[in-house]
Parts: sequence; C-alpha cells; structure tokens
Amino acid sequence: MEDKLAAITASIGKCSFCQEKFGKEEMIAHLERCPQRYKQAPLIVAIPKLSHKKWPQTRYFHLVVEGSYRSAYWMHLEIPAYASLVNLDSFLRYIWLECCGHLSAFEIGPFLYVSMLDEESTAKEKNMRGARLEMIMAVGHEFTYEYDYGTTTHLKLKVVGEREGEAIGKQSTVCLMARNEPPVITCEKCAKGKEADSTQICMECIWDIGGWLCEKHANAHKKHADYLRPVVNSPRVGKCGYTG
Repeated sequence: MEDKLAAITASIGKCSFCQEKFGKEEMIAHLERCPQRYKQAPLIVAIPKLSHKKWPQTRYFHLVVEGSYRSAYWMHLEIPAYASLVNLDSFLRYIWLECCGHLSAFEIGPFLYVSMLDEESTAKEKNMRGARLEMIMAVGHEFTYEYDYGTTTHLKLKVVGEREGEAIGKQSTVCLMARNEPPVITCEKCAKGKEADSTQICMECIWDIGGWLCEKHANAHKKHADYLRPVVNSPRVGKCGYTG
C-alpha cells in the first residue's frame, strides 16, 4: 500500500497578500518584506471569546504548519501570542481537518496538550484550553499535532518569526498568510499519456490501484459510489469522512 501524497515533497504556495508564488521556505523571507502584508488581511478567522481590548499592542507569532507525512500541504499563519492552543486547534480544524469532532493533541516539549482530559489522563497530559502560546513557545520552537486518534492526520509546526503590532478588529484573529497550491494527482484509470487530474477518491480503493479518479471515471465507479470523497487541498484528504 502506498500513500501517493507522501511522495510529493515539494510544492509552491501563494501569498495571500500579493498573490505571488513561492516555495514553503522561500515564503518565510517573502512574508517579511511583502509590501501588501500590512495593508490588508485576506483571510482572518476570529478567535471566539478573546477580546483584544486589553492588548492594543500585542505580539504575533508566525507559524509554519505542514503535514508530517504529506509535506506538500503547508500554511503560514499569524496568531496572537496571547491566544491559547485551543484557538490554534480550532483554526486547524476549520481550515484543514474537521470532519467528525475527533479528539486532538499538541505535543510540545515533555507535555501533551489535549482537547479533552479524562480519568485515564496522565501527569504528562494537560488541557490545551489553558495553555497560552506566549507561555509555552518562542521563535525556533518546533512541535507536533494530531487530529483523530483512529485515522490520524499528523502535522508539524514551527515558530519562525515574531512581531509586535495592533490587534485587528473587535476580536483576536488568526491570519492565513500563505498556503500551498493543490498538489496534482492524476487519475489511475485513465490511459497512459492521457491522464486527467483526479477530482474524487474512492475510500475503498485508495490504498490500492484505482483510488484516485477523474470526474469521468468517478462517475463510472458504481460499485463504490458511496465511498467517493472529493479531492481537497488538505493533508486530511482521503481520510475518514473529510470533504473539505
């Protein structure tokens, strides 16, 4: 069985401010000097219940997030340093992951910050809700994240920068500064040399030949019609009930 997406290790992405395209690492330097960055906020997601009134000036962390085993999927985010891990968790779920309300966890240093504690939780586990970013991370720190302990999506995160600035809007916000362009996987049913881009995945066939299908062959894939899922720009593509 082969995860075709794991073999794609390089991809380009688009800056949300100026629309120029760069590689994942090149994007770090670009965002530091992008002339459009402070003129607009292209995709801002409000963090619930966190008013910025107490922080007219605040620190922001620049995070790079990528799939641990599907590194062609990546994002550059900016998030207030006073936000909590549950705010970051909510953003990742919203933009990339949420399908069935699964549990999740960040592993940072010796601790596991989980979305829910129970009677079997160990001393190593902490509730992510009370963990503010500025108290547990700094520029250069790397950590990991898991969503869904069954059909798990694994992410790697790194703090690559920090700045101080005014809080935006009436609530604290997370800003999606850049994101990878969707990787192209060609249809596995098309004739060689005439492959079309896949638009659907068969959840029954994904770990075998014939799981990635163009629109034509997806329509003809009658025996597993109920198992078809759309190809979406997320490291969770083809997992559980995720449809983007």
